[in-house]
Amino acid sequence: MRAFIVANSQHSLPPVHLRPQAGDLVLAADGGANLCLAWGWPVDAVVGDMDSITAAARRQLEGQGVPFMVAPTAKDETDLDLALRLALSRGATELVIAGALGGRIDHTLGNLALLALPSLASTPTCIADGDQTIWLVHDRLTIAGQPGDTLSLLPFGGDARGVSVSGVHWPLHEAELPLGPSLSISNRMIASQAEIAVRSGLLLAVHITADPWR
Repeated sequence: MRAFIVANSQHSLPPVHLRPQAGDLVLAADGGANLCLAWGWPVDAVVGDMDSITAAARRQLEGQGVPFMVAPTAKDETDLDLALRLALSRGATELVIAGALGGRIDHTLGNLALLALPSLASTPTCIADGDQTIWLVHDRLTIAGQPGDTLSLLPFGGDARGVSVSGVHWPLHEAELPLGPSLSISNRMIASQAEIAVRSGLLLAVHITADPWR
């Protein structure tokens, strides 16, 4: 089952190529419910401390019978973290996180860091925002796209070693990508898919669609 988890960045855009379909689970992390209503997305449940959902959105969803799972304000997890845990407990086998980029930099970085949760290691998970999609690469990843799309690789949490990427204008083979330098920013896809591999360390892979309306 695919689950969409919607966080609360009011600066985020709805994903261009990803939206809930019949059978998908949609969980709003607190104020993510505001975005779901603005985007015309269904909501299966709202989870969080309810400090950012608007009163109007809450009334509307309660009127539709949407369940609210209220957490205390004093807690160790963000609302998005709680929503991810709920999705996994409901049997999600694929996760799409939306509404997670822009606005407060601490929340944006924290949301990216959630991709490294051990509980997500065996569950395909991406953050999608407008024409951008982000994955955390533990070992291998295939990205579907088109020639002209941008693909950036960023070491995450430390150096990445044994990095190989094909299907791009500047391929790599068993390269070392140290944390800091911008060597692997703004590569360009030359095929309909790019293959990424990393032998040790973690990589953030950022795919930006050249023509988001194709």
